[in-house]
Amino acid sequence: MAAAGILGEFYDELIFIEHRGELTAQTYLSSVKEFLLFLERGSVLLETAGLRDLARYELFRKEAGIDSATIAKDLSALREFGSFLVRKKIWSANIALEMDTPKTARKLPKVLGVEQVDSLLAAIDVQRPSGIRDRALYETIYSCGLRISEACGLLVSNVHFDENVLIVTGKGRKERVVPFGADAAFWLKKWLLEARPALTGSRAVAQVFVNARGKPISRKGVWKNFKAWGVKSGVEAKVHTLRHSFATHLLAGGADLRSVQELLGHSDLATTQIYTHVDDGNLRDYHRDYFPGHSCTEKE
Repeated sequence: MAAAGILGEFYDELIFIEHRGELTAQTYLSSVKEFLLFLERGSVLLETAGLRDLARYELFRKEAGIDSATIAKDLSALREFGSFLVRKKIWSANIALEMDTPKTARKLPKVLGVEQVDSLLAAIDVQRPSGIRDRALYETIYSCGLRISEACGLLVSNVHFDENVLIVTGKGRKERVVPFGADAAFWLKKWLLEARPALTGSRAVAQVFVNARGKPISRKGVWKNFKAWGVKSGVEAKVHTLRHSFATHLLAGGADLRSVQELLGHSDLATTQIYTHVDDGNLRDYHRDYFPGHSCTEKE
C-alpha cells in the first residue's frame, strides 16, 4: 500500500475508532510520516521492517539532534502505528513495543506569580469588543486551567452561569465539568451579552470566542493576541503558562492533587504531580488574598 494510503487509513482510525484528538492525530501522523520516509530512503519496505530498522531510525533521529522528549513522542506514535499495522495484517507483531522509551529530563513548567497574572490581565484594553473578548478568554483559561484548544472549542451552550461551571471537551473528546470564579463570570457575561453580538451580528456561532469577523477564534489568534498583551504588561509568558499557573496556585492554596488532576483533565496523576515541584512558598501566602476571584473556590 502507498504511504499516502496507509497514512490516511491510520489517521481515520485514530479519529473515528480510537477517538484521539485532532492535535494528537496530526502529531502521530507527522511522526509516522518521518519514519516512512526513513524507510523509503533506505529502500526498506514497511512490510519487512524489523526491530533493527526501528533502532536505526532512533539512532538517526538522535544524530540529527532531535531531543529525547521528541524521540519519546515519536516512539509513542510508532507503537500506535504498529498496533494499527497488526490489525491490518501488515505486521505479524507490534515490534515497536520492544523499543525502550528514552529517558527524558522532565522540565519544570514556567509559572507566573499571582500578581503577574493580575498585571497581565489588567493590561488588556477593554474599550473595544475584541479587548473584552481577550479579557474574558484569558480570565477563563486561567480560572479553569484550560488548554488553548479547549478554550477555542468552548461552546456557548456549555457555559452555565447558574452553577458557574463549564463543560469542557478535552483530549480524546473526553468531557469534564470545570468551575469558574467570579472574575471569569463577570467578563464572560460582559463578552457574551454586550461585546460578542457586535462581532457575530445575526449569525448563530456555536463557539464562545470569535474573531473580528465573527468566526470561531483560532489557536494562532489566541497566541498572537496574548503575546501582544504580554508585551504591553511587561509579563513574559505563553498562553499555556496560565494553565500551569492555575494548577500551581491551586496546589499552593491547599487543593488536593486528585482534584487538580480532575480539573486539568489529566488521565495520569503523574502528569499533575509535576506542579508540586514548582510550588513557590510565597504563593501560599499570596493565594488567599489574590487568587479567589479567579479560582473555583470562594473567598474565605
